[in-house]
Amino acid sequence: MDWNWYLFSFKGRINRGKMWLAVLVIACWMMFLAFMTVATGIVSDGRLSFDIEDLFHVIDPASYRSLSWAGLPTLLIRIMGSALFVWVYFAASIKRLHDRDRSGWWMIPFFVGPGIFNQFSDRLGDSYVLMVPAVVVFGFVIWGFIEMYCLKGSRKTNRFGPSPLQPIDTRPPWDQQSEIEMTPHKAGPPPVWRVKSGYE
Repeated sequence: MDWNWYLFSFKGRINRGKMWLAVLVIACWMMFLAFMTVATGIVSDGRLSFDIEDLFHVIDPASYRSLSWAGLPTLLIRIMGSALFVWVYFAASIKRLHDRDRSGWWMIPFFVGPGIFNQFSDRLGDSYVLMVPAVVVFGFVIWGFIEMYCLKGSRKTNRFGPSPLQPIDTRPPWDQQSEIEMTPHKAGPPPVWRVKSGYE
């Protein structure tokens, strides 16, 4: 498997198994990066976590008020790590949506919309009016999970490429020239069929 294409490219299709594998790869990378930064002493307090919400903190002005120079290394590692993990997640998710014959733009209602709503929901207050968008967002999250992690992809070639479950033909391509045998013509009389003695 081409890991560079699998983890970083947005083109092509992957099946459900490879989608689950991408989530496992991201989780292992998170644990490894957190262990390395804590073990090397870059993070002084011994705590480091990567969260999808870190991505949505960038568009939230309130998150900039609590910044300090002491927490800058931790913040930079969290931002870079979260950006890498989100990129890999988007690449795998978009290829999985392609397998379902859906555009990658479906990541907006499945991922971006719920993330933004979750970031700002605590500031909107408690109201029955907010229950409607909360239910809609929850519905999109469930739909996205079922769409990407549970349902089969289209079996045939679609607009995004061939099915990832089609058997790969490893035979060499047929060379028509190798099938033609040209035997040189020999001069002389044609062979004569003779019956062996004793059978007459």
